[in-house]
Amino acid sequence: MNLPQTPSFRLDGKRALVAGASSGIGRGCAVALARAGATVTLVARRADALAALCAELAEAGLDAEALPLDITDLAAAADAVARDGPFDVLVNAAGMARHGPALETRADDYDAVMNVNARAAYFLTRAVAGGLIAAGRPGSLINVSSQMGHVGGIDRAVYAASKHAIEGMTKSMAIEWGPHGIRVNTLCPTFVRTPLTEPTFEDSERRRWIEDRIKLGRIGTVEDMMGPVVFLASDASALVTGSALMVDGGWTAG
Repeated sequence: MNLPQTPSFRLDGKRALVAGASSGIGRGCAVALARAGATVTLVARRADALAALCAELAEAGLDAEALPLDITDLAAAADAVARDGPFDVLVNAAGMARHGPALETRADDYDAVMNVNARAAYFLTRAVAGGLIAAGRPGSLINVSSQMGHVGGIDRAVYAASKHAIEGMTKSMAIEWGPHGIRVNTLCPTFVRTPLTEPTFEDSERRRWIEDRIKLGRIGTVEDMMGPVVFLASDASALVTGSALMVDGGWTAG
């Protein structure tokens, strides 16, 4: 009997670039990819945090290198990718939020969030894809979006706008780069406990509102993102592109 073979979830021999690797979801994604066998380049502004993570990964026998970089500096980011690439896997996990009522949004709030969440992510994705195309290599590009890229939320007009932008660019890039074997997808978490989201959970009323809407009844953890990112990065998702992987505990189900 010729049984079908399960595609591999391993990433041995692959090079991955993880933006926003110094903390939160980005840190978890970097660890997950390294454990799956990838050599991971860790990108963030905080050199000390990257060095500490590199040391922890090395102690665990995993391959990683630190690349202190502000991805909003588009020229510097493009130069780094051209110099150090090509990268088989990209995880765009850098992000920021300035929550508040839409009527109180200032132009600098909007610009700051869009600059990181949409503009920097767009051009970093473009740079990595360009390197792969020039090298004639396939790849998997993963943008960390949000459930708020599919719905709206209280005090989250700017953040939701940035994540809806990520969803649109991901679909368009997937169409454009599919003929090159480059897959582009989003990973869409619900509320996950990280340093970025901690102020939200300090409000007991807001936390109850969140928990009531997550059908599985609990707030997400960084660990909840680690399996999905390996799936999207690996051959296990070889026919998945232009898609949004919802890791939202059922929030968007209705």
